[in-house]
Parts: sequence; C-alpha cells; structure tokens
Amino acid sequence: MTTSRRFGIQPPGYRLPDPTRVGRVRLQVADLSRSLSFYEGVLGFRVIERSGATATLAAHDDPTPLVELHERAGAVPSPGRLGLYHFAILLPDRAALGRCFVHLTALGVRVGASDHLVSEALYLHDPDGLGIEVYCDRPREAWEAHGEELVMDTAPLNGADLARAAGGVAWSGMPAGTIIGHIHLHVGNLDQAATFYHAALGLDKMVWTYPGALFLSAGGYHHHLGLNTWAGPTARPPGDGEARLLDWELVLPGSDQVEEAARSLEQAGYPVLRGERGWRAADPWQTTLSCRSASPPR
Repeated sequence: MTTSRRFGIQPPGYRLPDPTRVGRVRLQVADLSRSLSFYEGVLGFRVIERSGATATLAAHDDPTPLVELHERAGAVPSPGRLGLYHFAILLPDRAALGRCFVHLTALGVRVGASDHLVSEALYLHDPDGLGIEVYCDRPREAWEAHGEELVMDTAPLNGADLARAAGGVAWSGMPAGTIIGHIHLHVGNLDQAATFYHAALGLDKMVWTYPGALFLSAGGYHHHLGLNTWAGPTARPPGDGEARLLDWELVLPGSDQVEEAARSLEQAGYPVLRGERGWRAADPWQTTLSCRSASPPR
C-alpha cells in the first residue's frame, strides 16, 4: 500500500472533507474529584480549566481541550447501554504508548491490550466504568487492504516489545500532540447507523466485514468512528442520571463545510440544532454529535 492510495466506500452524496478530525469529548461523571484523580494521576492529563462541577482536560504543553468532565452527583454506571463503547486517545508515537503501558502496569491498573494491525492499543475504564482506549498508529504505508476494505484485526499485543519502545524513559503525562483519535459507539442496528453516519453525515466506510461492527472515517484514516451492536438487541440508551457520553465532536476545516454537513443531515431527514460555533444532532439512539469549524468565527 502507498500513502496516496484510497481505500473504502465513499458515501453516495455529501462527503466530509479530508482534514476532518475528532475534537473533544464531554462525559458525565458521578464525582469530579474522583475522576480528576484518575484522569490526572493515572492517565496523565492536566486541567486547563475548572469551573464548578466542570473540568476541561488537555495534554501537557498543548492547550487543545480533549476531555470535558461534567459532574452529576449520584450518577450511576451504565454498563451495556447504547452510546459510548470507548473514546480513544491517540498518542503521537509508539515510544509514548510504551511509556504509558509501563506506567499503568506499575500502578497495577487493569489494562487490556490489542494489536489491530493499523494500530496498537491499550484499554481501560475510568472510575464510572466509561471505556477508554489509549493507542498509537502504525505508519499508513504499513496498512493493508483486501480489495477496497482496510484490514483490521484484534490480535494479542506484544507487551514486552511495547515496553522496550519506552526506551527506559518514565511516563510524564500525555505528551504534546496527543489528540482524540476516534470514538467507538454501541448502536442498535448497523444499517441504520450507516444511513446516519455514512450516507447522511458523509463518512467513508473503511471496514465493513468485522463481526458486528462498522468502521468509518474521513481522509483515508483507519477510523474516526467505530460502531458496533455488541451490547445486544435489548440494549437501550443511558438515562440522564447515568454516567455517560454527553456528546462528541467533529472538527471541520471551515464554516462552509460545517454548514454543508448540516444541510446533508437535514436533507436526509435528521434534525440539526445550529448554534454560534456549529451545530448538534442526535443519531437514531440519541447519541449527540457536535460539529464545529477549526477556524475561529468571523
């Protein structure tokens, strides 16, 4: 594979621009102080703003907001619900992932680990049971495809080799360049999900034969969005009083592209709520997506 080759199935109409990326995620948690102990002390974020029951987190030496925590006292865990499966923190290189892995292991944190061929990933949960992936990408020239479908897998991760990649350097927190790489959601039906996120919103299908899952992206990335039906046919969305994903964000290059995406959803019959900086819309299972421009308002 070369970096210039295109993979995937493009949507039938509107297509999101290549520079589209995932922005910040907003989470509802039961106890903000407890969550901050985890997100700062275990994951290595830093607080860039705190006001009342809300805190905004970023990487070190990087002002970009990545996670917002909103406390709702008494919120209860929401296992097996539709909505968030995990949000995924993309580190800038394999050495950083190795340092994170050694750090989490030393703390005794229970961590899952997988080799997805396009990436290497660690999995854990926050104090409210919300799913988190921390990962690094393999170079795009190393990705493979069957026909137009990108090849992804869930294979065992070589933890010893990943630890060696740390180079003996201690983890000092999320490094500059860390971003939210993708979001993975539980949905009720993959065809309905594809109608919303692929045909209406304009993401490309990248992987569509993975059991019970669909992976979509913009710009040829392996996935900005994962969708699965693994919660089962009786799963329901979380209630207002549960720990949950409040919304996640797509960032488009400019305001014109933001408006084009809104019109595409509306033409497909999905309501869009516009605001000063962009818009919000809910998928068929009431998971909220926000969209804004990377450029400041004019």
